[in-house]
Amino acid sequence: MKRYFLASLFPLLLIAVPCTLDGGEVIRMQVSPAVSRAPALLTVRIKIDAPEDSRFLQVIAESSDFYRSSQIPIDGPNASFLKVFEFANLPTGTYEVTGVLLGRNGPRAIVSRTAQVVPSVGSR
Repeated sequence: MKRYFLASLFPLLLIAVPCTLDGGEVIRMQVSPAVSRAPALLTVRIKIDAPEDSRFLQVIAESSDFYRSSQIPIDGPNASFLKVFEFANLPTGTYEVTGVLLGRNGPRAIVSRTAQVVPSVGSR
């Protein structure tokens, strides 16, 4: 069911969520490593310029066979600039890693990156 949450946001995000706020980016994300061996540890670094009505930051790592997410509260403009998330023990797959900045009235900004987890040496 969680999988469908993000999919249901895309039409709304395309219409209602600005990619920028006051001429600057609202959310920037770096996922590392871009390619790793299973079981993988992905580190997600998100830099935010949080508008006053920002309430939560959600990060999702999803492949065709696996889903994991994390959500933390943020304190609008008093939020720290950098948030770090770690997703451990990820199995083999291509992962779409998505960050969503949520405000009082729904999503404020979204960013997405791809990471690849390949089989470990000697595994089939």
